[in-house]
Amino acid sequence: MLARLASAALRGLDAEPVDVEVDLSRGLPSWSMVGLAEGAVRESRDRVRAALLNSNFEFPLRHITVNLSPADKRKDGSYFDLPVAMGLLIASGQIQTDEPLPFMIGELALDGRLNSISGALPLALFARAQGFRSIILPKANADEASVVDGIDVLPANNLLAVASHLAGRALLPIYEAKLSESIATQNVPDMADIRGQQQARRALEISAVGFHHILLSGPPGVGKSMLAGRLPGILPPLTSAQKLEVARIYSISGESGRAPMSATPPYRAPHHSASDVAMIGGGSVPKPGEVSKSHHGTLFLDELPEYRRQVLEVLRQPLENGHVCIARAADTLEFPAQFQLVAAMNSCPCGYLGHPTRNCQCSGIQVRRYRTKISGPLLDRFDLRVHVPPVEKEELMGMTVGESSITVAMRVNEARQRQYARQGDGVVNARLTPSQLETFAKPDSEGAKLLDAAMSRFSLSARSYHRILKVSRTIADIEGEAKVSSNHVAEALQYRGEEDDR
Repeated sequence: MLARLASAALRGLDAEPVDVEVDLSRGLPSWSMVGLAEGAVRESRDRVRAALLNSNFEFPLRHITVNLSPADKRKDGSYFDLPVAMGLLIASGQIQTDEPLPFMIGELALDGRLNSISGALPLALFARAQGFRSIILPKANADEASVVDGIDVLPANNLLAVASHLAGRALLPIYEAKLSESIATQNVPDMADIRGQQQARRALEISAVGFHHILLSGPPGVGKSMLAGRLPGILPPLTSAQKLEVARIYSISGESGRAPMSATPPYRAPHHSASDVAMIGGGSVPKPGEVSKSHHGTLFLDELPEYRRQVLEVLRQPLENGHVCIARAADTLEFPAQFQLVAAMNSCPCGYLGHPTRNCQCSGIQVRRYRTKISGPLLDRFDLRVHVPPVEKEELMGMTVGESSITVAMRVNEARQRQYARQGDGVVNARLTPSQLETFAKPDSEGAKLLDAAMSRFSLSARSYHRILKVSRTIADIEGEAKVSSNHVAEALQYRGEEDDR
């Protein structure tokens, strides 16, 4: 007897069709699985056997051949367990059905329970694209798959429930989504906690509006990390398309800490001991790294010079291109990585270079060695470089409270909407091309003269020129101005910081 079920194999953020063929033939009881199955797929033999027996089904004592077609494509993951088990039951005659089989995915526990899997969202998208009307999957993945319109999600707790559904004895109920798209701001730190630091607050607002990369430098304890931690509270919510892109990345990553289709931009803060693979993605079966998990959100690198040089250098390409290409001998995959880089660092190893009251204990060589840990090309990719000075004790101990995150977020969202109306939905100033800058961010005559003088005075690169224009356009959006003026250019220039004199 032969049973054939449709399935899919994940490849990056997408899925490719796979036919699960189960054949029972005469011969000594044995199990053979073919079709370039990786370890997790080959191990399904023991999981399926135990699940069938513990669900009061018979395990066929025949020669079992399971073929995952096409045979030249690698298959990995535990979600083939359920279609293989159903194929065995159908091929052995323990389930008889004349109805078209739904799309099925799920990992089996030894007692027949269905465990959650990674990649349910892209697999559900694939099932809809292939014309399936319903998908059976573990109950733990129901919320994730329910964001896909046009396909019925049938969550199941165990193997027996799926078998009863296919046999027509007890149909699985269609899952009704209970997703909330509201942004949970109650646990996000508030900008009102920050005392003083008006320039840094202003730079952070500009960064949030235009999605610009920002570097905060200054002595220890002045509030650099505190400022960065409050950025998520003022960022605009994700658009519908952005929410789906982010949800797909977290689905294949297998991280359950983020709600499906959350409108809150991602915020990632990896430790400085992170490897380049953890940062950029990869592995034997390539998975997204921190830069992709920060897609349409923020990647915060605290104590920037403490990261290994190789880890920092792999950021250069995705910062420029907005995606990362992972090449391996077996395959090449591309993951999106349009993230906002926020970094913090001290001025020197001891941290007190330029401090108004404390003396720096570092030698010139130590300071130079510390600063050269960050390459010039990487430093040039920061749109804003802001020095954060110590807070005056009167401001720190005073009772004056600054603007709250809600107030700043409203202003940021209004400015962001101006960008979307002018440039298209989801297109931020930081992602404008040179031709778009010529159209949308061309300064007036006074602004052009000021920018020309700055180019000559500081020997700015072409990248710096374009980034100054982008920041100037963002400042104009905050002010509600349609034209970029000399005032906007002047403010953008002051956020370039001191040019590196190495």
